[in-house]
Amino acid sequence: MSKKVLFVITSHDKLGNTGEKTGFWTEELAAPYYALADKGVEIALASPKGGQPPIDPKSEDPSSQTDATRRMDSDEELQDKLKNTNKLSEVKSQDFDAVFYPGGHGPLWDLAEDKVSQQLIVDFYSSDKPIAFVCHAPGVLKDVKIDGEYLVNGKNVTGFTNTEEEAVQLTDVVPFLVEDMLKKNGGVYSKIEDWSPYAVVDGRLVTGQNPASSEKVAEELLKLI
Repeated sequence: MSKKVLFVITSHDKLGNTGEKTGFWTEELAAPYYALADKGVEIALASPKGGQPPIDPKSEDPSSQTDATRRMDSDEELQDKLKNTNKLSEVKSQDFDAVFYPGGHGPLWDLAEDKVSQQLIVDFYSSDKPIAFVCHAPGVLKDVKIDGEYLVNGKNVTGFTNTEEEAVQLTDVVPFLVEDMLKKNGGVYSKIEDWSPYAVVDGRLVTGQNPASSEKVAEELLKLI
């Protein structure tokens, strides 16, 4: 029987009060999607509002394109899935073997505060199912607690670094810095050189540092399911 993974994508499209747009980062959805789908994993997409989630316009720059994003652009089946993402409140952890959160700046605003998302992560984790997050997506763990303790407390984690955030000049725009939050909540945070692929596995929690780490995260997730 094929494994099923739920991808949870941001519905948030405003980059703070800059007047610019944000959303999910295409590479961080495309690369893991194909890394899993090509191995026979069934993937469902969900977002807080349902329907088409916003794409971070910067992730569509020619410089940000990869084989996976080009494949996604011409993949009608995936485009159709994206237009019709499930509403997050209508998906259940018991229907899936794992959950994966792609990054982009959007999740820092909506998914980090979303009670439905927080409960969903707890449900997956408490049922011994893997949970995976890449780049800014570890930010959605900000208020996730299990038995009163932060989920990341004492766990080996990574996520978008403060210096990577500085490099994209959004340190003062984002609601919080992923690296600082993970440390503050007791995470054992590690990182390697900015923009290099890096994924950390601690039990059934998988985190990736940046867009370049998205495929690595998917590969680690595949091993766990």
